[in-house]
Amino acid sequence: MKKLDLNKQEIETVESAIQHWQEEGYLDSEKAKELKDSIEEKSFEWGMLAKYAFWIALGSLILSVISLFADDALVTFVKGFYETPNIVFCVFFAALAAMFYFLGFRNKEKNPENNFSSETLMLAGAFSTAASVGFLGTILDRSTSHYTISFLLSIIIYAVLTVKLQSKLLWVFTLVALGIWFATETAYHSGWGFRFWGMNYPLRFTIFGLIITAFSIWGQPKIKVLEPYTSTSYVVGLLYTMLSLWCLSIFGNYSDFEAWTGVRQYEIFYWGLLGIALSLGLCLYGMKTKDFVSRDIGFVFFILNLYTRFVEYLWDNINRTIFFLILAISFWFVGRWAEKIWKKKDGKSKELS
Repeated sequence: MKKLDLNKQEIETVESAIQHWQEEGYLDSEKAKELKDSIEEKSFEWGMLAKYAFWIALGSLILSVISLFADDALVTFVKGFYETPNIVFCVFFAALAAMFYFLGFRNKEKNPENNFSSETLMLAGAFSTAASVGFLGTILDRSTSHYTISFLLSIIIYAVLTVKLQSKLLWVFTLVALGIWFATETAYHSGWGFRFWGMNYPLRFTIFGLIITAFSIWGQPKIKVLEPYTSTSYVVGLLYTMLSLWCLSIFGNYSDFEAWTGVRQYEIFYWGLLGIALSLGLCLYGMKTKDFVSRDIGFVFFILNLYTRFVEYLWDNINRTIFFLILAISFWFVGRWAEKIWKKKDGKSKELS
């Protein structure tokens, strides 16, 4: 019988389920042993290697382009393009994007198991699309500096391609483009200032993230073509919210740097308190409902908020030696706590095997 290759975490989950079914009488000991014997731990994470290799390949490609401009022998050649009309670059990057999308879609159809290579091609297409739309913006809005129309166009392009090519990566680009459009649109209507309706960028994006998250929970599942990307929207929405709220806990709703430097951190303590409460709430909700995304994001930002408050209130008030000593001890306790959880899970896994 062909054995099922699983990683260590997946084996722990499956063996826990088999053990539970055996204790409840759904499986006898012989069948339970047979099922456990049909599982085999992966000897090497080839999937992860493929994923990182494709990312490194794309990063190397970007670095090679950057290095082009640092090469003295090519500087003269590059200068020849300075007078090239923007429409040429716009069409070039549009054609390049179309080529990458075509190759990615064809690879996905012919070799659906080669997901990483397909997504890498989609990512290259997304960057090319952004470049093409950027040059289009300089052509259409040269005099007004109102680039929000071009960003809105990129959202439509990414959204349509997401549905046509069934790519979650492109949906991430759609949501990122939506965030950029939101930032530029609100900035445009506030005269390119930092405040819009009395809100600075962190406060605006906190609300923006909450809207994305709410849409992913109650709105997106009802739209058939967007339903497969609900979990992606949920993650991006939470990250928008928690990152913006963390920035808000540091800077408050201030848009003037000089005004902010004159404010004591305890005067904007309520933003930090809100960040801690929301992250802790996410963490508890995730543990209760086994929603690992909420749990992990909540836990990370709970720790981040606690240490941010620690630095804010103690950096200028205690001796540096004591400060770093407290920091070291606290991280040691966090490490010990994580180690105990890991050993507990590892012990259960050995018992089951």
